Amino acid sequence: MAYDRYVAICQPLHYTTIMREGLCVLLVAGSWVLSCVIALLHTLLLVRLSFCADNAIIHFFCDLAALLKLSCSDTSLNELVIFTEGTIILFLCFGIILGSYIRIGTTILRAPSTKRLFKAFSTCGSHVSVVSLYYGTSAGIYISSSSWGSKDIIASVMYMVVTPMLNPFIYSLRNRDIKQALDMCVNRVKFFKQQSLDPPVAVRAQ
Repeated sequence: MAYDRYVAICQPLHYTTIMREGLCVLLVAGSWVLSCVIALLHTLLLVRLSFCADNAIIHFFCDLAALLKLSCSDTSLNELVIFTEGTIILFLCFGIILGSYIRIGTTILRAPSTKRLFKAFSTCGSHVSVVSLYYGTSAGIYISSSSWGSKDIIASVMYMVVTPMLNPFIYSLRNRDIKQALDMCVNRVKFFKQQSLDPPVAVRAQ
C-alpha cells in the first residue's frame, strides 16, 4: 500500500505502467509467502520444546511469547530468533514504509497546494498512524527484552484486533465509489424501514 501511494503521488503519469496486475499479485504473494515462512519457522522451533504441567495460557490466544513462558526447556534460541527476525522486519519493512512517505511528503512540498496537501496527508496520515500502531505494539512484545506483564495482552489486542478493524475504514471506506455504494445501501435500508413503519392506506371500495 505504501508503494502504491508512492507511485500514485510521486509518479502519477506512470502509475498504470508501474502498478501492473502482475506486480500487485507479486506483492501480495510475497507478503503471504513471507508470513507463512516466518510462522513455519517459529512452529518448528516450538516443536523441540517441552512444556510443564501448568499449560494454562494467560492470554486470549496462543501467542508465541505466552507459549514460551510455559516451556520448561531452554528458550534462548527461540528468543534469539524472535528478536533477530523481529528487528529485521521492523527496521526493513517499517523503514521502507516510512521512507516512501518521506518521499511523498517532499514531493508534495515541492508544489505546494493547500487542497492537494490536505488530501495527501488525510490519505497517508491514517495509514501511517495504523502502521505505527501495529509495529509499535508488536515491537513492544517481541523485541523488548523486558516483559510487559499484563500489558502485553493489551498490546496484542491493539495489533490483532484494533488494526484489522481500522483497515476497512482506511483502505475501503475512504474510496469514493465505496462511499457512494454504502450511501445507497443505507438510504435503501432507511426507505424500506420507513415504508414498513408507515400506516397502511385504506382503499375505498367502489
